[in-house]
Amino acid sequence: MPDTAFLPSRDGLAFTNDWPSEPGMEVDVPLVGKVPIGNASNGLCGGMVFTAFDIFTAHRGPPTDPMPAHGTPLFKYIVHRLIDSWDIPEGVLKYFHWMSTPDRDTDMWIAKHRGVAWRTIKDEWPAVKHDLDAGRPCALGLVTVKSSKPKDLSKNHQVLAWGYELDGDQVMVKVYDPNTDRTAGDGVRISMAVGDPTKTAHAAHNINIGHPVRGFFRVDYTASVPPQ
Repeated sequence: MPDTAFLPSRDGLAFTNDWPSEPGMEVDVPLVGKVPIGNASNGLCGGMVFTAFDIFTAHRGPPTDPMPAHGTPLFKYIVHRLIDSWDIPEGVLKYFHWMSTPDRDTDMWIAKHRGVAWRTIKDEWPAVKHDLDAGRPCALGLVTVKSSKPKDLSKNHQVLAWGYELDGDQVMVKVYDPNTDRTAGDGVRISMAVGDPTKTAHAAHNINIGHPVRGFFRVDYTASVPPQ
């Protein structure tokens, strides 16, 4: 399958998502409560994904900036784009809802409750594939934990899909992972079977996180102009 023009080894940020502890913030999300956002030591993956996407969209050329210090324009921009990537409150509620949803479909009285696999394969993957087929990278929210605790929202992750391959009912999505050094970034993948969405997806991945990937969804992205 054709890939987009984005290439992690060239277009990914020149530093990884490994930040010292810095002051963070809390946002009050309806039905969830206070959610910590912005402590750099917890990771700024969504901000890094959006920033790399912004630089690519603006045709600025490959990023060369080293990791910015706290308070610098680039650091502030990444934190700002992190908050954008959460799409508060709808995006946070979506992570929270998926976190508390079973992996596979379950029967509830006369209705069927769709699991994370169904939502990924039937609802989200077609939209992601549409973007990639059109030559556009696509930001993905990865749901990694099964939990109903708001504090566990920070255990989820964000990446940027830039290509895919299909082999029968197996799909392999190529992603830019801000946790992986860009020298090795072109080989990061998420793979899953899409033939039976009613069952657990059993996604395989080599993303640099300590959790499985239960499922993923397309994150709404609007381009912004990064600082020079």
